Amino acid sequence: MNKQLIVLSAPSGAGKTTIAREILARHPADVMFSVSATTRAQRPAERDGVDYYFVTREKFEELISTGALIEHEEIFGNYYGTPKSEIERARQMSKRLLFDIDVKGGISIRNKFPHESLLIFIAPPDMPTLEARLRDRKTESQDTIHRRLERAQMEMGMAGQYDYIVVNDNLDRAVAEVEAIIFGED
Repeated sequence: MNKQLIVLSAPSGAGKTTIAREILARHPADVMFSVSATTRAQRPAERDGVDYYFVTREKFEELISTGALIEHEEIFGNYYGTPKSEIERARQMSKRLLFDIDVKGGISIRNKFPHESLLIFIAPPDMPTLEARLRDRKTESQDTIHRRLERAQMEMGMAGQYDYIVVNDNLDRAVAEVEAIIFGED
């Protein structure tokens, strides 16, 4: 049986969102995106309910207290979490659910759904490349880049807890490798 819950995790700038979008574009009949809730500000190209559910801190804390989240994490002062309703939505549509979440969230998914989850860690080729990617995005301050690089060290240390590690040194190859892992499980 193939795993229904596919988790992609990586440090910021490693390419997990780009890879996730490509997998979703190639397999719309089989895989759907798990929309996370967050308290962070919506970026210009993002759409509420598509990229994230953008909620207030009070609403997020209500989701925590009522048990409406599978997992949640506070990162750089913002909450991120996966609503339980996302799993039900995927089951109703008979699709596998693709998560684009942080490493701690991925481990939480594995702990709650050990037989249904497939965890794939997307690693940068090296830290200088990761730093260059973050700077090239031109979306964050120097301080934010520094914090993301510090967090990346912790995230890289947790990669061994994942089922697979894919190094994103070439996007096309990384996408093909993730695709082979996901659909090779069938």
